[in-house]
Amino acid sequence: MTNPAPLDPDWLEREYNNRARVPEHPVHLERWTRESAAARETGPGLFNLSYGHNDGETLDVFPAPRKPGAPPAPVLVFIHGGWWRSLDKSDHSFIAPAFTRHGACVVVPNYALCPAVTVPDITLQMVKALAWVVRHIAAHGGDPDRITVVGHSAGGHLAAMMLACDWAQVGNDLPAALVKNALSISGLFDLEPLMHTPSLQASLRLTPDQVQRASPALLPAPPLDERGRGVLYAVVGAEESSEFLRHNQLIQQAWGKTVVPVSEALKGLNHFSIVGALADPKHRLHEMVRELLGV
Repeated sequence: MTNPAPLDPDWLEREYNNRARVPEHPVHLERWTRESAAARETGPGLFNLSYGHNDGETLDVFPAPRKPGAPPAPVLVFIHGGWWRSLDKSDHSFIAPAFTRHGACVVVPNYALCPAVTVPDITLQMVKALAWVVRHIAAHGGDPDRITVVGHSAGGHLAAMMLACDWAQVGNDLPAALVKNALSISGLFDLEPLMHTPSLQASLRLTPDQVQRASPALLPAPPLDERGRGVLYAVVGAEESSEFLRHNQLIQQAWGKTVVPVSEALKGLNHFSIVGALADPKHRLHEMVRELLGV
């Protein structure tokens, strides 16, 4: 499914400028901030743990309530969006309580922002964050063998990249199927159009080489493990732009139906309301993540 106007900057701006497309976006962002502050205040949580030594390399852990003798909790790693250039893990703490109350351990990592770093740099930061989770999450009651990665927008891109990562090249102690499942919400899978979107390229500064290395749709489909794990689920809001809808179809075409078995547009949701749906116990998107976690 090709982009019908790949070099028209005005068209690309209309397609990719989500804040302009959703005039009420400040209401969503304010609610995320307010509910996230409440989630951190009521806890429990461990905040600003370092997974590396560079700027932005911290994460928050929201442990699941545990009873004596209970098995370790499945782990949800949520990667925030913001075009790799804005927002923060602290804006997304509100997601955690919806899953910890059902017995999951939730990890929300931060990353440095463009233009101080590149998109490939951020991808490698998330690799470091996931390696930290495998090595340390047991100390917080999480099961390192049951990791599901969920990301929104730029975070959806990063979630797919974590599934495509060759973990054997990262560390001998890391399992090949480190990520058991991934869910990309409104993800971006071919970064080439962003090179021609003026407001994005000004801060992302993508190069053709970076596009090739960091576009999931241009990478080989990750193999499933012997138990059929390592699946990417891709969803998008039905009210999002034609480009976001196209990206959601593109990754299914690129990686195949056996690797991307679910590709659906969620009715009534735009680029911002879809994040709220993730934390809504009554919404299908929330249920989907609980199914992936097994809680």
